[in-house]
Amino acid sequence: MAPHALYPKLLQAKQAADLHTPSFNQRLVVEVLKDGFIERHVPTIRALYKQQCEAMLAALDREMAGLDFQFNRPAGGMFLWARLPEGVDAVGLLPKAVDRGVAFVPGAAFYADHGDPRTLRLSFVTASVDQINTGVAALAQAIREYRT
Repeated sequence: MAPHALYPKLLQAKQAADLHTPSFNQRLVVEVLKDGFIERHVPTIRALYKQQCEAMLAALDREMAGLDFQFNRPAGGMFLWARLPEGVDAVGLLPKAVDRGVAFVPGAAFYADHGDPRTLRLSFVTASVDQINTGVAALAQAIREYRT
């Protein structure tokens, strides 16, 4: 903890840092943009994300059959949203899922008001197709265990 007398100077430094993006970061972005990297890279990332999303959707269709597990089919992005079966709370399920080697973000925190405790957000962009298949199977097993 900083000495009380130092707080005004720390606050001033923080406010100054928050006013704009640091010059180094701005120069780095300019370099990345000027040689066409973004235009070349975005199609590659889109194709990869599409493959990963389709893998997660297929795994959810397969592994969640009969569990009353609802989920959206996103047209893009990096996440999909799901709703757990009646009686399954996302925060309560999370430790069981983590014990099986898979994690998710409980969705209630994303609501402005009256968050739904049965919702969760799943990311498909940081995992390989094999990891997605393994993770969704583990999540389905955690749900089955939670319900018993």
